[in-house]
Amino acid sequence: MYTLIKQEGRARRGTFTTPHGTIQMPAFMNVGTAAAIKGGVSSLDLKELRCQVELCNTYHLHLRPGDDVVRALGGLHGFMNWEGPILTDSGGFQVFSLSSLRKIREEGVEFRSHLDGKRIFMGPEESMKIQSNLGSTIAMAFDECIENPAEYDYTKRSTERTARWLRRCRQELDRLNALEGTLNPRQMLFGINQGSTYDDLRIEHMKVIREIPCEGYAIGGLAVGESAGEMYHVIEQVEPFMPKDRPRYLMGVGTPANILESVRRGVDLFDCVMPSRNARHGHVFTWEGIRNLNNEKYKLDPLPLDESCQCPCCRGFSRAYLRHLLRAGEMLGMRLLVMHNLYFYNSLLEQIRRALDEGRYEEYCRRWLPVLSTRI
Repeated sequence: MYTLIKQEGRARRGTFTTPHGTIQMPAFMNVGTAAAIKGGVSSLDLKELRCQVELCNTYHLHLRPGDDVVRALGGLHGFMNWEGPILTDSGGFQVFSLSSLRKIREEGVEFRSHLDGKRIFMGPEESMKIQSNLGSTIAMAFDECIENPAEYDYTKRSTERTARWLRRCRQELDRLNALEGTLNPRQMLFGINQGSTYDDLRIEHMKVIREIPCEGYAIGGLAVGESAGEMYHVIEQVEPFMPKDRPRYLMGVGTPANILESVRRGVDLFDCVMPSRNARHGHVFTWEGIRNLNNEKYKLDPLPLDESCQCPCCRGFSRAYLRHLLRAGEMLGMRLLVMHNLYFYNSLLEQIRRALDEGRYEEYCRRWLPVLSTRI
């Protein structure tokens, strides 16, 4: 259940109660694609890094180790030793990325595994069954993620099919939740809005899917090549038609600036691989701006990454040492930097929530937007 506590303009401060705990919103989900954060960070570490929600990938876990294996070991919560909420995506984006290996029809999508070329079929029912086996808190509806730019007529047909798929997802998840022995009989479903960058298709699709009862609704198909301005425009068009009493999730976004701007436009929930991926290449987010540890100037720098940060990395190690670890190819360097970036993102969302609580979110945005976008 979503509870709106306070609103400043379109920006929302709320809570979302789930079977695995209450999420303080706005929130950022830490991406553990294959039930692990890339860079050697465990579920136990995430508690210290102030993570509220972890996101796992249906497609990858179905291929390896297999959702039946995860189910046999107690679902994702038992498998990865994480007690808090978990959201699983539906596999739709991965199918989108396999454009040369897929065939889409009304029943679902036939594609080949990127691991071994094995032929796989996934539709709404298959996606719901896999996610039920994983036992996640929130299951994402199976959809088609449309590329940007996309041809109008194809986009229209695709959004209509995605709406039909959502109805099938709702029906199938209700059936699975009612079965004896289901791992999480209170598993929630989020529908996904699509429509490329066409305002009329986005709005019409949102009007259709909001009539299908879901515990939350996402805006999908963004952060796939369009400009930030185009993305913000789509959010502005869709948001007025999203249910006020449900969480709004912007999928795959983004930079700290993207998050600040999207919260301003009414978004509650985010995920992105950027903090962990960038960290593994030496790019870290700080309260002074974006720092590239590969630069020579850090070779003899004894200061922590961010003097105002209290993460395990900043409390214990210097920029010079971290740069050395990266240059030497030591896994410890990647692990520490990933921990820092995740702590930074989770701390950023804490500060956003505090600013909303205190009625000073616009002031907060004006203060931090230029800083967090600066490359040091």
